[in-house]
Amino acid sequence: MRLLLTAVQYFTRIRVPAWVGHAPEQLTGAVRYFPAIGLIVGASGAAVMWLAALVLPAPLPAILSTVITVLMTGAIHEDGLADTCDGLGAGTTRERALEIMKDPRIGVFGAIALMLMLSLKIATLSLLPLWTALRALVAVHAFSRFCAVLVIFAGRYVGSAERSRSAPVVERMRIGDVFVAALFGLPALALFGLRAIGAVIVVLALVGLLTRWCVRRIGGYTGDTLGATQQVAEVGCYVALLAASS
Repeated sequence: MRLLLTAVQYFTRIRVPAWVGHAPEQLTGAVRYFPAIGLIVGASGAAVMWLAALVLPAPLPAILSTVITVLMTGAIHEDGLADTCDGLGAGTTRERALEIMKDPRIGVFGAIALMLMLSLKIATLSLLPLWTALRALVAVHAFSRFCAVLVIFAGRYVGSAERSRSAPVVERMRIGDVFVAALFGLPALALFGLRAIGAVIVVLALVGLLTRWCVRRIGGYTGDTLGATQQVAEVGCYVALLAASS
């Protein structure tokens, strides 16, 4: 329970009791519950979308749903996406790319990436049938975070351990942690039946391409690239489910 609440504290803006603490060893174990946080965030977004759809036309329910998910996470994953695109897009060397990712200012690559990603997210959620979109919010938020867990398990962390908030979370991960993450990140996809298979294939291909790009440019992953992984996986899954529903 302490590890789960630590994950809630780290990955969201939800307040937790003071007894939870925030020791580095807790953060290391909390990553196994990353997909569980996706279930919480996705369910909150689905609830807002359903309530908004009762009184508002599209695309407003999808927009409000996206707003609540961003507020709940403090835009941590969107920030990672922007920093990743700025670093990999503008950095000509590995060192320069990592330096740009640490810069709190946003550049043109990051701004464009955020606009396109949010546009895709809102457009696909608006075009999906309402009940499909509601289920997708819950399932995809969990699965996209499981994709980030896979990157952590299989990849190499290349961020600055001294300056990065992500370092305690991603330094060590065991196969048992991956299984726990899978219990939270995969079952909800069963709601989509065979359509989920195509979505998983598409998402894993996109995550594989992004991971390969990061390895070639900076040698591995950072906290920022994990945020970008979550965003790419989320939007890719929405698009794949929309294509399968057409």
